[in-house]
Amino acid sequence: MIERKEIQKIAEGYDGDITIGVLGSHSAEEVGMAAKAAGMKCVVICQKGREQLYAKHSKHLFSDIIVLEKFSDMTNDEIQEKLIEMNTVFIPNRSFSVYVGYDNIENIFKIPMYGNRFILRAEERTAPRNQYWLLEKAGIRFPKEFKKPEEIDRMVIVKVQQKDNPLERAFFYPSSAEEFYEQGDKLIKEGIISEEGLKKARIEEFVLGPRFNANFQGYALKDVFGELDFLGLEDRIQTNIGGILNLPAKEQLKINVYLKNEEVGHKGVTMRESLKPQLYDAAEKFMRVVEEEYPPGMIGLFSLQGAMPYGKNNRPEFVVFDVSPRIPGCPCVGPTSPEMRRLSLKYGKDIEAPLDLSIMEIGYAAKNGRLAEVVT
Repeated sequence: MIERKEIQKIAEGYDGDITIGVLGSHSAEEVGMAAKAAGMKCVVICQKGREQLYAKHSKHLFSDIIVLEKFSDMTNDEIQEKLIEMNTVFIPNRSFSVYVGYDNIENIFKIPMYGNRFILRAEERTAPRNQYWLLEKAGIRFPKEFKKPEEIDRMVIVKVQQKDNPLERAFFYPSSAEEFYEQGDKLIKEGIISEEGLKKARIEEFVLGPRFNANFQGYALKDVFGELDFLGLEDRIQTNIGGILNLPAKEQLKINVYLKNEEVGHKGVTMRESLKPQLYDAAEKFMRVVEEEYPPGMIGLFSLQGAMPYGKNNRPEFVVFDVSPRIPGCPCVGPTSPEMRRLSLKYGKDIEAPLDLSIMEIGYAAKNGRLAEVVT
């Protein structure tokens, strides 16, 4: 595994002219906009056949565009040398984790990274010390897990990796072991999931409550910016379940199709102020555990994705069912969250989107000789 001090030494060799780096997928436009707005250069690494959005429609956001045969080629020596010559600080997104791979990220990719490269693997439910392990250690409520189908005694959600799409999972909702096997077998026959994937599936109680993805920014330079900022809330727009839920119940019953929760967009939401302290409490607990288990802790954007069912004392209680330990990819938060105005007042400058905060810390660190402190 690459040691942090090796990466820090590379960062210390950079001059003040930093280039922000991002993989051309998921949230690359968000990164490009924030860098451009701050007057910083940004390089986007694209895969051939998937570069049009960045190389044509949004090329004004990027100072450099690198097109490779496949994303994982960015770990090649010549590409890494080029990125280091550009004084690149790389910001990871979900696509980076999936297409470049954890082994490459942890052992080969030597570009200084804003974000904790060591915690990215914890997003996978089959990994040791994964997100659920961290949530339990932090004392944050998360859905009850059922170790085997025979334990199912209520409606559950089954999370399975899609067979031919490493970026997305399949979901189904049985209420008994019989329904689990019936629905699982159907998805296998339809080629949506594999038998091996079903064996590794996570079975957890379905949380009956409105969904809230709580987005935060964690800081490395706590003496300057504090521990964290809350950025706002959003929810996912998913297909095909979104279209089905728009129909009256009697019409829904006429449709016999597999429900898909594949994310196609986001929408901004807000929360009552009396409930928001729960979000801060969960984020602070999570950050303390991550600092202990994955030093140096959470750096940059992260998200606690959950719901607000009725809990103790018949009051809404925040339950976390998913963690994004990197850029959540939530472009709607900038224009829809009232927190953006609050943060603008806090810092005395326009904060229009979550990544403005990440770029703010990188820029401050570069100008004040502290870049090594914000990278892993």
